[in-house]
Amino acid sequence: MNPNIADLMQQAQKMQADMQKAQEELAHAEVTGEAGAGLVSVIMTGRHDVKRVVIDDSVFTEEKEVLEDLLAAAVNDAVRKVEAHNKDAMAGLASGLDLPAGFKMPF
Repeated sequence: MNPNIADLMQQAQKMQADMQKAQEELAHAEVTGEAGAGLVSVIMTGRHDVKRVVIDDSVFTEEKEVLEDLLAAAVNDAVRKVEAHNKDAMAGLASGLDLPAGFKMPF
């Protein structure tokens, strides 16, 4: 087998193993989304599973719609943070590869 092809195959196998490990780590990472200056917080995993919701007692004196809006905003904030965290972590894996300029990884 051509030495360049063998090296490329080894790099591909290593990258696949590294990506699998990174995906597992990302799945267990946690981020916190907030709304209302921290009155509502949502803790979410890298798989977008909501682990915990924290609501300040002062919010319960507001109308139901206010709490619903704050909760939706906190979940949306957490989703954006998960996506940004995952993108940054996966981009770090691709940085060690010798890819052509403009090549985009599927993530």
